[in-house]
Amino acid sequence: MKNVFVINGFLEAGKTEFIRFTITQPYFLTTNTTLLIMCEEGEVEIEEEILRKTHTVIEVIDNKEDLNSTTLLNLEKKHKPERIIIEYNGMWQMSDLKMPWHWKLAQQVTIINAATFNMYFANMRSLISDMVKKSELIIFNRCDGLNKELPTYKRNVMALNRNAEIVFEDKNGEINTTLDEELPFDVNAPVIELVDETYGIWFFDCLDNFDRYNGKTVKFLANVVKPETLGKGLLVPGRSAMTCCAEDIAFLGFICKTDEADKYKKGDWITVTAEIKIEFWKDYNGEGPVLYAKEITPAKAPREEVINLV
Repeated sequence: MKNVFVINGFLEAGKTEFIRFTITQPYFLTTNTTLLIMCEEGEVEIEEEILRKTHTVIEVIDNKEDLNSTTLLNLEKKHKPERIIIEYNGMWQMSDLKMPWHWKLAQQVTIINAATFNMYFANMRSLISDMVKKSELIIFNRCDGLNKELPTYKRNVMALNRNAEIVFEDKNGEINTTLDEELPFDVNAPVIELVDETYGIWFFDCLDNFDRYNGKTVKFLANVVKPETLGKGLLVPGRSAMTCCAEDIAFLGFICKTDEADKYKKGDWITVTAEIKIEFWKDYNGEGPVLYAKEITPAKAPREEVINLV
């Protein structure tokens, strides 16, 4: 198997700078050949001295039709690389990347220019969704002067990919990823009462800042989801949210323990008041928020059943 590292992002996002930095790091160095396939050429180039020292060879494929298994196999035969890095064109769908059967995706990294993210997210949200939804690491660079905007950017990306590591960088390097902001609800209130406009903010902040909510009580309108694999005394109250476009809807909810679970079926609307506890849960693959219901009452469906995260 050949390990493949895919680096995606829009033009001038900083993909080449990231690759240039990575291939020179001790943990990435190898005595064998690294094949770097560049699908677009920006202003930054990797110096010949760095390429020589890191045993890296570059091939340019800037026509999407040429990025196919036959071309890639021919490049493998030509260079006999130990591994492959693909600097992917940000305007191409990730589904268009067809690799030979023995090429294995080892890691996908998305590079985002924070200074232009808001524009791209407003106008090319479907492309960003396609770009980040399978990435293990998402790096926002050029974050200088954007501290107020970064919490929103982080929520936008977490809505598309909850499992990725999200890193923010300014001119001095990595900055704190636990970003405080003025939340639109009082986290110290006896009961944190949520409405449509605040549910998504609470959900992702709860994912990102466990300790802030451990032991707190929350109240919100929810739709019931009950997967077949869910055990007795459990249900998942939450809200459906538009993460990208009308065709891209995600359900945002946490496990809830209640003696009244049998009273409700999938699709029911309820008002939940519950205490949040941070516990290990197998479906989370680790610790996460678990709701302990204090009160559940039937409710009417809202006028807009799908919330908007933007």
